[in-house]
Amino acid sequence: MSFFKKLKDSIAGKTESVTNKFKEGLSKTRNAFVERVEDLIFRRKKIDEEFYEELEEILIGADVGVNTVMELIDELRDEVRKRKIEEAVDLKPILSEKLVALLRSNDVAGLKMAPSGLTVILFVGVNGVGKTTTIGKLAHRFKSEGKHVLLAAGDTFRAGAIEQLEVWGQRVGVDVIKQQAGSDPAAVMFDALQAAKTRGADILLCDTAGRLQNKANLMEELNKIYRVIKREVPDAPHEVLLVLDSTTGQNALSQAKLFGEKTGVTGLVLTKLDGTAKGGIVIAIRQELDIPVKFVGLGEKMDDLQEFDSEQFVHALFAGMAGEE
Repeated sequence: MSFFKKLKDSIAGKTESVTNKFKEGLSKTRNAFVERVEDLIFRRKKIDEEFYEELEEILIGADVGVNTVMELIDELRDEVRKRKIEEAVDLKPILSEKLVALLRSNDVAGLKMAPSGLTVILFVGVNGVGKTTTIGKLAHRFKSEGKHVLLAAGDTFRAGAIEQLEVWGQRVGVDVIKQQAGSDPAAVMFDALQAAKTRGADILLCDTAGRLQNKANLMEELNKIYRVIKREVPDAPHEVLLVLDSTTGQNALSQAKLFGEKTGVTGLVLTKLDGTAKGGIVIAIRQELDIPVKFVGLGEKMDDLQEFDSEQFVHALFAGMAGEE
């Protein structure tokens, strides 16, 4: 059975609407990346040194990451030698297979939830990456699953941040625990944890100030938040999700490295994948960091935040190359 057929069969049991969301959300990357690969294969026909060099350029242009690209090209060379492949067209399924393997390398299913009682999820990241929107969409997801959700407005520094979270709370139909702008974020978290316990909430989603990892005072604020959460719910936070704007490409990777070292990040959310032709950043991040991608943003609708699925991701990119849509 061909690789593409196996890939198609493996996602056949998954919800069609989710498959379509991945296809639509990754259309810019697919058009830019796959069309260039197709063009290369059509023009070059034979696999030679110039072919590898052009493929390398295409992969780096899609923000797959230089280190990852070098390793990938080396692996493709080995496969070509082993299988005695000469025609460029025969490399398509091998390239797709290698990308699936790269994306699966640190697959972790879903979010870690408390076995009973309250689950606390903390969100970190710089301003403008879509952190508050991600919290709102995740609240919608949990509420639609029948969970009792509360939001904590811990970003007390940015003008309008509390109001923005309140708007999402109203849209989704969940309460937001807040204080005045400029309040101590740790005090907000304390109030939110007390409210969550008193009201029997299942999940508390905590917003934090959009901090740069080199701002010592903001990082200390984050440490205070951690201490308050640990004191009130000893096994929390159950997840610390770093939200990254995928349109910033390698800058998102740099943020992930720095935040990962300093804030105990357990998972990544990559937003705005629908707005970039450089969706290869997902591959770069998963290769260079030992932090799993938990969710990807594939559009602006409430249900466009989807759990990351390596097979859906690659199928969405390569359906055209497989001769199917």
